[in-house]
Amino acid sequence: MNNQTDVTELIFLGFSNHPSLQGLFFLVFLVIYLTTLLGNVLIIMATRISSALHTPMYYFLSNLSFLDICYTSTTIPVTLVNFFREKKTISYRGCLSQIFFLVTGAGTECVLLAAMAYDRYVAICHPLQYPVLMGVKVCVCLVTGSWLCGLVNSVTHTVLAATLTLCGPNHISHFLCDVPLLLKLSCSDTSLNEFVLHVASATIGLSPCLLTAVSYILIISAILRIPSAQGRSKAFSTCASHLTVVIVFYGTANFNYDRPREGYSLDMDILVSVLFCVITPMLNPIIYSLRNKEVKYALRKLTAGYVFSGNSSV
Repeated sequence: MNNQTDVTELIFLGFSNHPSLQGLFFLVFLVIYLTTLLGNVLIIMATRISSALHTPMYYFLSNLSFLDICYTSTTIPVTLVNFFREKKTISYRGCLSQIFFLVTGAGTECVLLAAMAYDRYVAICHPLQYPVLMGVKVCVCLVTGSWLCGLVNSVTHTVLAATLTLCGPNHISHFLCDVPLLLKLSCSDTSLNEFVLHVASATIGLSPCLLTAVSYILIISAILRIPSAQGRSKAFSTCASHLTVVIVFYGTANFNYDRPREGYSLDMDILVSVLFCVITPMLNPIIYSLRNKEVKYALRKLTAGYVFSGNSSV
């Protein structure tokens, strides 16, 4: 990573417009972070403990929860510490590390959500072949492939970012490091970096989104052909939670990365990124616990078991 840069640390300008609200921001982010950790840990524990959740759909869900924990832990702890600093800094290598884990998380989640959509497609459109098409090896390969796609994409962006020459200024108009933000600070040629960004947007971003959309078009078409209203309702309920998560994820991601950068204030940029990077991982376990009866039952059983064991020990 010897990139001959004069910049050794970067200064975040995010939330600097409201110095009197730093304490409030800290409390809000802390509550969101703890809620995210608790919700996703409970989902992972429930899918491991409850035998009713030992299915491919919940195997993917537990991986999604683990991914959300890693994703938020990349940015929120640094942000929480910076709320108490007058000068909100991060080292250059720390910034590259944050980019690596952020891009890994975002890319992996795109592909993982497409794999989850494929699982729902097989379950509804080919129920008799489901045990064969979604066997243990297939599920492990899909999850492993999701992580590999995210890692390869992230390594590529991080290595290219490490070759940039940063001559100053070292101010980032945000509360986190991301590839487009680092490109703005570069005084060297960024054409290769921008080209790779466009390729990655098409392969890791757009392609899984299109596969997910096609899967749900086929799913909805199959559901509408079910003769009974009860059957249609039951079939749709099995994919309603995932469809909601997909809409929230791609909706916030599209608004965060594909909207015009001109004409928006710093506060608006921060708000949009908070929705994508902070709020979405918190909402995922809430959506699944509210929309899915099996998850709700497993969570109630899990929490009741801990309460009972706690009372017994007393």
